[in-house]
Amino acid sequence: MVAYTAVPGRATFLLVRLPWERLADGVHRCRLEFCDVTVGLVRGAAGALLIDTGSTLVEAAAIDADARRIAGGPVTHVMLTHKHFDHVLGSPVFADADVYCAPEVADCLASGTDRLRDDALSHGADAAEIDRAIAALRPPRHRIHDTVIDLGDRRVTVTHPGRGHTTGDLVVVVAAADGGPAVVFTGDLVEESADPCVDSDSDLGAWPATLERVLALGGPDAVYVPGHGTVVDAEFVRRQRDWLLAAGGHDRVGIGDADP
Repeated sequence: MVAYTAVPGRATFLLVRLPWERLADGVHRCRLEFCDVTVGLVRGAAGALLIDTGSTLVEAAAIDADARRIAGGPVTHVMLTHKHFDHVLGSPVFADADVYCAPEVADCLASGTDRLRDDALSHGADAAEIDRAIAALRPPRHRIHDTVIDLGDRRVTVTHPGRGHTTGDLVVVVAAADGGPAVVFTGDLVEESADPCVDSDSDLGAWPATLERVLALGGPDAVYVPGHGTVVDAEFVRRQRDWLLAAGGHDRVGIGDADP
């Protein structure tokens, strides 16, 4: 039996399979159990945008079913924040949607699947599920660093604020509307449930300046949605910037002048 939870809809509560949180009118996010990874959903009059897709086809199918209930229709656009397996391997479920990602992500999905698989298995993913997801991967239709996605009554900005967690991180900015806050989906440029993940894909030297740009995009009153963990505010992002500065051995002066 599938367990359902209730989330606020347009006029009532909707029964969904996964734990969704309403952040603003038409803007939701879900923390998936595996890897505590976030997916986001932005509902518009002419479509729905999903931010990241989870790790497997099974996980993504549950996301898809919930998104249809919440948005009142299919996901029409998908935006992948970066190339790591827990954010991209569910994307084949959304084959009818327009999928957006950085060129670096598209290249990884085309020729970096061995590394995706190794990374997934090292985090405890089921090998058979990962193999099915990789076999179903298709090249995304839109290779971008900056774009605006039109959902009818709202336009969502996607931008590459600079190097950090990877060389091709994208963030999604949903402008404030109807008295609610702006919402910024940061991908793994910001993490709340653990320290930022710094690995061979990361640029620790550039990352603090990138977070400065993220803060400028959202402003002091925005809701910031990390790739992992609970929703945070601008002060948390500033503290994470300072943590990265210390980790990289930088001082504060001149950081905003770093190249993207």
